[in-house]
Amino acid sequence: MRFEELSGYFLELESITKRLEMFDILSEAFSKADKKDISKIVYFMQEELLPPFFNIQLGVADKMVEKAISGAYGTDINAVKAAYKKMGDLGEVAEKYAKTDKKSSLSVSEVYDDIFQIARISGEGSVEAKVHSLSTLLKEVSALEAKYIIRFVMGKLRLGVGEATIMEALSKAKTGERKLKPSLERAFNLCSDLGHVAEVFYGGGEEAIKKFKVEVMRPIRPALAERMPSAEAIIKKLGKCAVDQKFDGFRAQVHKDGNEVKIFSRNLEDITHFMPEIVDAVKLLNHKKMIFDGEALTYDEDTNTLYPFQITIQRKRKHNIKEVSENYPLRLFVFDLMLLDNTDLMNESYKSRREEIDRIFNQESTISKSKIIITDDSEEFTKFFEETIGAGLEGVVAKKLDAPYSAGARNFNWIKIKRSYKSLLNDTIDMAILGYFKGRGMRANFGIGAVLGGVYNKNTDMFETVTKVGSGFSEEQFKELRKMLDDIKVSNKPARINSVMVPDVWVLPKYVITVKADEITRSPTHTCGQEGGIGYALRFPRAVSFIRNDKGVEDVNTTHEIIEMFKNQKKVELK
Repeated sequence: MRFEELSGYFLELESITKRLEMFDILSEAFSKADKKDISKIVYFMQEELLPPFFNIQLGVADKMVEKAISGAYGTDINAVKAAYKKMGDLGEVAEKYAKTDKKSSLSVSEVYDDIFQIARISGEGSVEAKVHSLSTLLKEVSALEAKYIIRFVMGKLRLGVGEATIMEALSKAKTGERKLKPSLERAFNLCSDLGHVAEVFYGGGEEAIKKFKVEVMRPIRPALAERMPSAEAIIKKLGKCAVDQKFDGFRAQVHKDGNEVKIFSRNLEDITHFMPEIVDAVKLLNHKKMIFDGEALTYDEDTNTLYPFQITIQRKRKHNIKEVSENYPLRLFVFDLMLLDNTDLMNESYKSRREEIDRIFNQESTISKSKIIITDDSEEFTKFFEETIGAGLEGVVAKKLDAPYSAGARNFNWIKIKRSYKSLLNDTIDMAILGYFKGRGMRANFGIGAVLGGVYNKNTDMFETVTKVGSGFSEEQFKELRKMLDDIKVSNKPARINSVMVPDVWVLPKYVITVKADEITRSPTHTCGQEGGIGYALRFPRAVSFIRNDKGVEDVNTTHEIIEMFKNQKKVELK
């Protein structure tokens, strides 16, 4: 596929307001792609060169793009800056100065590879080299292509395409139906790389996708826990189950291949660099290949006491890692095992996986195992819970003994109870920012007074509104929030947002915040779980965190969870 043709699809996607239209456009685009281009097309649609765990950063700033446009089209740099100030979009500036009669024959792969090489440039003179390479690419493409190339390198393509919609469209493009979406989703959950999944699918079809297996160094999308209000309710749901300690640290998925070790965060970013003592300890394990799941916390070596998350978070830095690791060493508590040597354990029972953990790990080393009990007695469950929170931990997770590792899923194979659960709404709710309302009174100076928040409906791949939040942010946070949201604002409601309420400014779902609320009520104003014109809404919400960089927008709480919390909010107890 020529990149000019793909740019035409970008133009169509930019103007649509319905998810079904988005699906049709993607299906048509994918149907014209071959194995060579499909992974790159998917990455462009996702607005990334590669998934985050590859650590590929373009490193292209506004001033560099201005110089590239000036050099490509022989336009005075001051004229480019003036046009940018007026138009607010360097993609449109490039389109303005590009030769309108220029035709391009570059393929999607050729454009992708050129941009990828720009990302690889580093070291002394890298700024000038990046500007030169980008300028050279702009000279070779049409005005429309230039617009979308610039938007892409600046992280402002603003298509708003979701993973679920991409998978449905891939299935439709190759089979004429959406039926293979579950198989594609399973493969994606095993490798967290939708471009790779698409390439495998286009190369080997349905058979290749159904045989897709977990691979070392490709992170598995983490299994997640549901919530229930009481030990009694959990025992009634699961029967005899394992009750595992829940830690408040860094979720860490460890991959070992010989002497090579990588560690991935909950959000599937490579965090190996700030866990050197964990890496060294993993290398000593007597198994060539391993993938295991755990939680890393800092601790006091003299007293063997775990530090709270506020101290653990200090480890997340790029510099002075050695010094910080000496003062605040990490211990990793292993709670699941997905691959051991050449044996895939994903579909083995939790009981079997835990037996391997007990065989390999102890409770004293840098790499330790979590402590569990197995019970069908709610009083024993509650006692273990109380002992756990008494030790300063966050709570417990009950685990179904015969369940596989459910990659990328939140289900009742794992059920959590935290120390904050005097009421389910004492726990926090993560939601996506879908738009904002301009400030009044004192907040008029900020230009923002509240944000429109939404949760994710996995069945429809839509974000449904659940509340309007204006409290909990500081003045400085409001100012920063306005700047961040203006960078992703769009003129029309994005296709994946279901909303009755209309904010002053719509934004693409990108940023996650955490809130608390007094209760969940039924409301005609919000679309979360809406039936017969009545949905669910948070009453008296307030933000308890600023932007959650550790969570992707589709990792927010779901419509299903909000409905379950509504049902259980009056029933919470611990025995």
